Amino acid sequence: MNVFTLKMTAVALMVLDHVGYYFPAAPIWLRWLGRGAYPLFLFCMAQGCAHTRSRKRYLLRLYAMSLFMTACGLFLDTRFPTERGYGNHNIFVPLLLAGLCVSAVEAFQRDPRRGGRLLGLLALSQLAYLMLPALLPFTRGLSGDVLTGVVPSLEVNEYGFAFIALGAAMYFLRDRREALAAVYLLFCLWQFSAGAAEGDPQWMMVFVLPLMLRYNGERGPGLKWFFYWFYPAHTAALFLLARALL
Repeated sequence: MNVFTLKMTAVALMVLDHVGYYFPAAPIWLRWLGRGAYPLFLFCMAQGCAHTRSRKRYLLRLYAMSLFMTACGLFLDTRFPTERGYGNHNIFVPLLLAGLCVSAVEAFQRDPRRGGRLLGLLALSQLAYLMLPALLPFTRGLSGDVLTGVVPSLEVNEYGFAFIALGAAMYFLRDRREALAAVYLLFCLWQFSAGAAEGDPQWMMVFVLPLMLRYNGERGPGLKWFFYWFYPAHTAALFLLARALL
């Protein structure tokens, strides 16, 4: 399987997941299937970081889309208020943070001084996130999910720091399939032990591991911008459709 096929699979799972999210009457198994979408996107992010012509531009695109998703969510919640709201849909934040962590670690491996500066900047950005309401009073009424779309937080994002670490592991183990499979399985086991008792089905992401292991190292068809814009487009469409059917 190439990157394009993996991304299209992730897109299909993501749509099913969001249908289950926005339409309470939808069968629960849609959310179960959706647990595999984000890990597939993380895997593709790791490959993107490895093969992109410009890592800097790649990360800047993710940040620009994070800002767009934040603005989109604020607009929809303000213009079309609902009891449940648009939701925290900003996958670009954890993907960006995983890419930044990878870049900082690699820089440190090549040049500890430069890598240390990058790690320091990443740490300062986390401090800036915490201080943002104090520095900019108009942000005090905004949720952490909104703030992290502007100043990405390792702790406050759609999937949390653990998945950012998983994305970094996917990058550094991309050429060691056995090690990648072992880490991924252990992560899924941890997800099961931590959340199964509370009904959290995230451990079901284990079922997309065979797809990752079938990755053939090829990119496949481009359609780069399709994947960037489909995410906000389909969430906005589902949100508005669900609101219209209330």
